[in-house]
Amino acid sequence: MIKRIVANIKTEDLSKADLFYQDILGMKILMDHGWIKTFGNEQEAKVQVSFAAQGGNNTEVPLLSIEVDNVDKLCEKMKLAGFEIVYGITNEDWGVRRFFVKDPFGNLINILQHI
Repeated sequence: MIKRIVANIKTEDLSKADLFYQDILGMKILMDHGWIKTFGNEQEAKVQVSFAAQGGNNTEVPLLSIEVDNVDKLCEKMKLAGFEIVYGITNEDWGVRRFFVKDPFGNLINILQHI
């Protein structure tokens, strides 16, 4: 049985993750060895891996999808912090409200809330 899946994003500057993943998204630093920093929370999470031909509505496939409890608030925080919103906040036919943003490393991130 799989207990956990961890996404590893290559970077030369670990500190760039702090504003995006810790300060705005509210993730806690669970581990920091200087060469790897892991963010997360203390809650049990579902184990999921998705494979996609496109990101929905003919968008690019995002590297990560992050489900949140207030997508509108986070979209505003991302804009105020100067992060690039690639796909504006949208209610999708499959029951999510979401936006795509580039993280500090140029990765496409899908931030979503079920509606």
